[in-house]
Amino acid sequence: MERLLRAAGHRVIAGVDEVGRGAWAGPVVVGAAIVPPDFPPPPRGLTDSKLLTEARRTAIAAELADWAAAHALGEATPGEIDELGMTEALRRAATRALEALPIRPDCVILDGKHDYLGSPWAVRTEIKADVSCVSVAAASVLAKVHRDARMAALGHEEYGFAENAGYPSPAHQRALAELGPTPHHRLSWSYLDDLPRWRHLKRHRDPLATEGQLTLGF
Repeated sequence: MERLLRAAGHRVIAGVDEVGRGAWAGPVVVGAAIVPPDFPPPPRGLTDSKLLTEARRTAIAAELADWAAAHALGEATPGEIDELGMTEALRRAATRALEALPIRPDCVILDGKHDYLGSPWAVRTEIKADVSCVSVAAASVLAKVHRDARMAALGHEEYGFAENAGYPSPAHQRALAELGPTPHHRLSWSYLDDLPRWRHLKRHRDPLATEGQLTLGF
């Protein structure tokens, strides 16, 4: 894909991918990676971060720091996700990642079929790009390694963030039922519907109000 885009006249191509979209806690993180102009061989075994072991992801991420022409990360907080919805939160995180790059891309490859980024970026969407496009795979690995380390550093050991990275797991669900959500949890997520003791904390977006406005559900 990157070679085809280069042949079509694009000179600075960035792959973009997100991690943490479906988690109950923590930020959504978007990685951006620019392919080197001479297309050197990428780290061996580079692919979608979800298909790699933790040890292999960490090793590949260290190699990618030298392989990529440039790379950067952007985040959107749980509060932003609750206030704005996931699509807008992704757009903000991706924009932050791309704007943090020292080189501005003239083409962005997004994993999936939905362009959540939009203008002013020239976007090419590609289903399974984290497997078929080396720059997107690089962005996926860099974002995953960063987010996993960030979640492990949050503490709250009862919730098992170091193991589950904020995704549902038995330990996470038990801690939520007993202790309720932490400041790192997304309070607009439907998991709260199944927790009668904490359901009053759920935040609802008012469809008749200005976009982003929230109310507490009781």
